[in-house]
Amino acid sequence: MRELLQRVFRSTGQAIDYDTQKELVQSAKSADRRKLARSTSARPEVLYYLAADIDVGVRAAVAGNEATPVQADLLLARDREPAVRVDLAAKIARLVPGLSQEAHERLRKMTYEVLDILLRDQVTRVRQVIAEALKDVADVPPEIIRLLARDCEIVVAGPVLEFSPLLSDEDLLAIITEAPIAGALAAIARRPGVAAQVADAIGASPDVDAVAALLANPSAQIREETLDRLIDRAPGVTAWHKPLVERPRLSLAVARKLAGFVADHLLRLLSERRDLDPATAREVSAVVKRRLAEKPPAAAKPPPADGDAALERARRLKQQGKLDEAAVLGAVGHDRTFVRAALAVLAELPLEAIDRVLGAHSPKGVTALAWKSGLGMRAAHKLQLQLGQIAPAAALKPREDGGYPLSAEAMQWQLDFFLGLGAGR
Repeated sequence: MRELLQRVFRSTGQAIDYDTQKELVQSAKSADRRKLARSTSARPEVLYYLAADIDVGVRAAVAGNEATPVQADLLLARDREPAVRVDLAAKIARLVPGLSQEAHERLRKMTYEVLDILLRDQVTRVRQVIAEALKDVADVPPEIIRLLARDCEIVVAGPVLEFSPLLSDEDLLAIITEAPIAGALAAIARRPGVAAQVADAIGASPDVDAVAALLANPSAQIREETLDRLIDRAPGVTAWHKPLVERPRLSLAVARKLAGFVADHLLRLLSERRDLDPATAREVSAVVKRRLAEKPPAAAKPPPADGDAALERARRLKQQGKLDEAAVLGAVGHDRTFVRAALAVLAELPLEAIDRVLGAHSPKGVTALAWKSGLGMRAAHKLQLQLGQIAPAAALKPREDGGYPLSAEAMQWQLDFFLGLGAGR
């Protein structure tokens, strides 16, 4: 056998004859079977046989082998080891573009079936590999891209939302109105050539990071009216100041407003722009000189931290009777800071306890937190996915009657556990 293996593997990529394949597939050494599993000259029936090998490395090699028959791919798509499914996802993502032109109808259908299984894999990395491979490919079925764009994990949805040419403006607007996961709007805002109506929708959202990304995108088509509204909101949002100052083609009105509130270093940057028309440049220069000549104001009390401001807002809404389930869920996709604060106020727990529960990515912990906050189980399910970053397959689901699947005692124990962790530090 040793002489046989030396002859077979002496030259990388050398074809292996069928008789040798039949001998190698029975080798007791997994390393021998792995080499055969990686060979593109391996016969389909051999690769199908190796797809059920006891060694995970052999199955992973078969999964990554483009010579593997699609029937074996279907078997590997449900393999118990995530590493095998990740390798399969990478291969399938490479094969899908152009499949409709080159593949036989039955082969194409089965390949898409494999892809459909992988797109719903509970392991994020499997879906992420597909998203990264297809993010800028135009020759794939649009429904695949739409599914990836609505994934519950931003590492999956983000690349597609930012780069895919298959997402129309109508697709993007629909996603924006669906209260997407945190980071989704910012990914859309970074797309090349964001259309005006999409920019309008992002600009109207309370997502500070998404608006900052939109303003920093020089190719985004932002209407003058939308920019004016953002300028009116901008004095209290420092993250917007620099991208606003650097926006191309600033009008006189916008430049004048910016000169009235941006920090000194940005004020100088604004005054040094070479693309301002002469009249605008003179007005901005005058404002700059006036502001720099003014005596610095007395030290003011620093603005509250984001968490403190969110807590104040949540307490105010509660006093007004407006801090309800709708208010919490309406902010889940774009304002994590407020949602954390709202849960702290509703559950009467410190913000640190909320962060401990969410940071543990525990389905039971997040469910218990929603229960303590007086929210329904359907809301608890959404909080698990979008706030707790819990995989769909691992998340607790409502009972048939919509109620909580855990007892009150069990949920209180969960909360006591997390509070106890904090006390023990």
